[in-house]
Amino acid sequence: MVIGAKVKLTFPEHLITQPIVARLARERDVVPNIRRASVEGDVGWIVCELAGEPAAVDRAIAWLRDEGVQVDLLGDVIES
Repeated sequence: MVIGAKVKLTFPEHLITQPIVARLARERDVVPNIRRASVEGDVGWIVCELAGEPAAVDRAIAWLRDEGVQVDLLGDVIES
């Protein structure tokens, strides 16, 4: 089963220039679908859906948090 979790990712200043979303897609076996985003000098955020197998989505969220990204679950879970 493939699910999509809607999340808000908030990036601190030191991560804004890092390719976190590209690494997420390439290394974590999830597909991010960016819905909204904003990047400023000292903070950036993205609202996106993370689609993939449930275990892969959970691992991706844990990895993002380990990297220093604040992950807020927005509650919308999409199953397909």
